[in-house]
Amino acid sequence: MSVALLVLPDFLLIAFGWLLNRKLGFSREFFTGLEKLVYYVLFPALLFQSILRTPISMGTAADIFIATSAVAVVGIALSWLARPLLRATPIAMASAAQCGYRFNTYIALAIAPSLAGASGQSTMALIVGFAVPMVNFAAVYSLARHQGKNFAGALLRNPLLMSTVLGVVCNIAGLELPAPIDTLLARLGAAAIALGIMCVGASLIWQPGQTKFSLVAWILAVKLIALPACAWLIAIWLNLDPVKRQMLVLFAAMPPATAAYVMAMRMGGDGRLVSLIITIGTPIAAITIPFWLLIAS
Repeated sequence: MSVALLVLPDFLLIAFGWLLNRKLGFSREFFTGLEKLVYYVLFPALLFQSILRTPISMGTAADIFIATSAVAVVGIALSWLARPLLRATPIAMASAAQCGYRFNTYIALAIAPSLAGASGQSTMALIVGFAVPMVNFAAVYSLARHQGKNFAGALLRNPLLMSTVLGVVCNIAGLELPAPIDTLLARLGAAAIALGIMCVGASLIWQPGQTKFSLVAWILAVKLIALPACAWLIAIWLNLDPVKRQMLVLFAAMPPATAAYVMAMRMGGDGRLVSLIITIGTPIAAITIPFWLLIAS
């Protein structure tokens, strides 16, 4: 089966979410509640269990940690390069920059097992586990700094960051969950993927307003072109095996995270600008992701 057909079902789910919201009577309020459920309960359960189940050792995880860290740092640096080049306002820059280095992990975790089975899923979970604290730290810091909010408090209230850190700590400590709890988390995690992707579709809203399209174009070029290319080069440089290389490039090629919109709105950022970047970037990613996967394979 071609790579394009492997990623197609998840983008059809995005389209289905858009259809439910725009044409079939499922209101924005419905999806707002669903987004909260996914963001605060279902997706943290998925992250926690996926990381807890993934064997972590210095030998097997060191190269993934280095590669993921390098991708995150490159994404942050390239995104913020727009500030001096395009002279974006501080709040627009803090809001938009996160779209250049935060990744739609719903789609990544959905596609990974289709490409490389259980090995791909566990590798992607480890990449997500390493990346989430880094990119959330950068996003929360930039927004909190410009809005005068409590940086430490904002981090502690981030459910994705907390579930990731807890998963890593429990993994290293050798914790094994009781069977009923493990089954519960598995079912919550299974619901997170489909519902999270449909929420991506429902969140696609065209709100151009007075947007500086040069900033939108820069961020999307970083996210969908420059960062996957850098991830491929980093994987070659570190001599990652084929599965790790493919998962790293897949992760880097993801469209911007819809959680970036939630964070921008909750922390006083420019939510309209973030929603526009996500709305334009997500359908473009349906074309660019198969291309980058072919390069990485």
